[in-house]
Amino acid sequence: MPELKQIISLIKKDILLEVRQQYSFYGIILYVASTIFVIYLTMGQPEEQIWNGLFWIVQLFIVTNAVAKSFLSESKGKMIYYYTIAGAKVFILSKLIFNLLLMLLMSLISLLLFMVLLNNPMHNAMLFVGITILGGTSLSLVFTFLSAIAAKAMQQAALMAILGFPLIIPQLLLLMKITTPAFSNVIQESWGQLILMLIALDVMVVLLAIILFPFLWKD
Repeated sequence: MPELKQIISLIKKDILLEVRQQYSFYGIILYVASTIFVIYLTMGQPEEQIWNGLFWIVQLFIVTNAVAKSFLSESKGKMIYYYTIAGAKVFILSKLIFNLLLMLLMSLISLLLFMVLLNNPMHNAMLFVGITILGGTSLSLVFTFLSAIAAKAMQQAALMAILGFPLIIPQLLLLMKITTPAFSNVIQESWGQLILMLIALDVMVVLLAIILFPFLWKD
């Protein structure tokens, strides 16, 4: 399929840019490591609920620094060039997939650092890893979509904050609630419904991005 080949080519392009601009990638890792180290110095090894809350707050900082810049860093000239070689749907899908992969890598690195520095209070580590992957996916999709919208505005950073706050706070609270069973052997009856709700939110964001981004693209 030609569209699939174009998506893969654009993803490879973003990966090569990250490899060449290693200071950006390593800068985010350093930021994550220093943040977790400061938490360790100030709180030592926190209890389960605090550990869980701090983890997802750090994920919010990661997605803001790693993913939200994806469209804000693209110049108008580059966007015109991409317009000539690929369609809007191909371009937005490539960004969604690349940012998803980047966020998953950062989430797993931060989880490893949390477990090393702040102890491992989890009873079911594999469940938490699975939800971390799902949560990282959700955060990356939402912020990629918001970044695409904010890139068309003059006050880009301010618009990101205005649009992101009412969307991301309920999502973080949902993720914290979903990961609670990983710290105990008890799973609530509504736990499966919360997982399905999060997956449905991810699907909705992808569909909205595919439907709405072509209109932004034309502007």
